[in-house]
Amino acid sequence: METARKEAFVVHAIPSPELSVSGAKRPEVVPYILDEEAMERKRSRRIVWGRAAVAAMIFVIWEVFTRLGLLDAYYWSSPSAIAETTWIQLTEGTLMRDVIYTSGSTILGFMFGTALGALLGLSFWWSKSYAGVSEPYLIILNAMPKLALAPVLVILLGIGFFSKVALAFSMTVVVAALSAYSGVKSVDPDMEKLMYSLGAKRRQVFAKVVVPWSMPWIISSLRINIALALAGAIVGEFIASSQGIGRMIMYAGTILDINLVWVGVVVLSFLSMLMYWGVVLLEKWLSKGLAKV
Repeated sequence: METARKEAFVVHAIPSPELSVSGAKRPEVVPYILDEEAMERKRSRRIVWGRAAVAAMIFVIWEVFTRLGLLDAYYWSSPSAIAETTWIQLTEGTLMRDVIYTSGSTILGFMFGTALGALLGLSFWWSKSYAGVSEPYLIILNAMPKLALAPVLVILLGIGFFSKVALAFSMTVVVAALSAYSGVKSVDPDMEKLMYSLGAKRRQVFAKVVVPWSMPWIISSLRINIALALAGAIVGEFIASSQGIGRMIMYAGTILDINLVWVGVVVLSFLSMLMYWGVVLLEKWLSKGLAKV
């Protein structure tokens, strides 16, 4: 069997029997075309439906177990009670405002932390001495539990929106800086020498070699950073806040409203998934742009 690949298709040449003049069968090559893109789309649809089926099964089992008394409804609530409480909070409460508040602080902290951290990591290429002095402090900051600084930031910046942004920023900036610095350290020195030998200036080498070379490391940190940014914003709301999903969960806990606690948990789960998918789309867009460079 002969195989030839053409873009997204795989063409297999398979023998097909055909009668010759003497009556004997002789093979004839008949092309068999396999569309890999169609197969990939079909596989993606199966994965999506499989994930939806697993989620539906979890909620059905949860509901059935609470109705049968196998799970204590006081502690575990139930999907139907959570859905009812969610609707009440959407129509009569402040759920939508809390979602916007938490999403805004998370996204702003993620954007500023990732951007400034990437710039900081890329700046280490300009001076090895500067990088050598700064590296151990970055490692210390990365190892330090930054959430322990949350009360300090809340005291400095108040209980408002910007303290939550600052917490999300502090959770992401070091990770982005270390990722970008890893990319800088992996730059091929022979490529730099070649650029210099062709008459390129230092800033041209930085723009044409260092930045594109480091982008995969920066892109790889996005999925981690969005989760860290959300964790920072929520912890800030736990400590002190007038709005947000974290504040709603803390308030529900103080009045022992378990259904409202679970509403906050479920909403945070969906919010984290939406942000994660948004980052995945951003990664694909950045990767495509990088491939064109």
